[in-house]
Amino acid sequence: MPDHTTAEPAHSDLWTDVDRSGYYPELMSDSLRATLGSEVAVAHVVHQETTLDDAMGIRRHVTVLATTPTRLIVCHTDEHPAGETMPYPHATTTTEVVPLSRIASVALTTTVANPADYAPGATYREATLVVGWGAISHVDLEPASCGDENCEADHGYAGTLTADDLSLRVSQDGDGAPVVAQAVRFATVLSEAAARARM
Repeated sequence: MPDHTTAEPAHSDLWTDVDRSGYYPELMSDSLRATLGSEVAVAHVVHQETTLDDAMGIRRHVTVLATTPTRLIVCHTDEHPAGETMPYPHATTTTEVVPLSRIASVALTTTVANPADYAPGATYREATLVVGWGAISHVDLEPASCGDENCEADHGYAGTLTADDLSLRVSQDGDGAPVVAQAVRFATVLSEAAARARM
């Protein structure tokens, strides 16, 4: 049977979701409000991730993606324990702003359970969003060939250059169905807005 888990409303409130994350919501809200200025977020994703670091123990990270009518905002906050450089626990927040006209690609990969039973409206188990705007790219190389299986000549390498400035993966198991639905909607809104900005 398809998974028809009810997702959150499409237009959930950014500030409610930041507060619900429980991850220094006042700090996150201040950073986002300063970056948004007079604009409003028309779509967003709030993604919290907890990692286990052998040297530092449990660490939390939160990434907030928001798109306005003109910009993509990426806000990332990390917490750090007291250490040699700072004798007190602290958090760092980095905010990047990208004009929508610079966004070159928005790729969304979704995963469904039991595809033979898929029905329209079934929710996705996972979603991976990759956004590229030219700041970071990676090259995948592999040996080139001429198509002749017996050829031993060196044909050099062939490769693809891929823009990979932002990658975000969410899943029902780790983040919940509402966050997966939020990421899918965000990808749709962002791709449409970026296409309009480039016209």
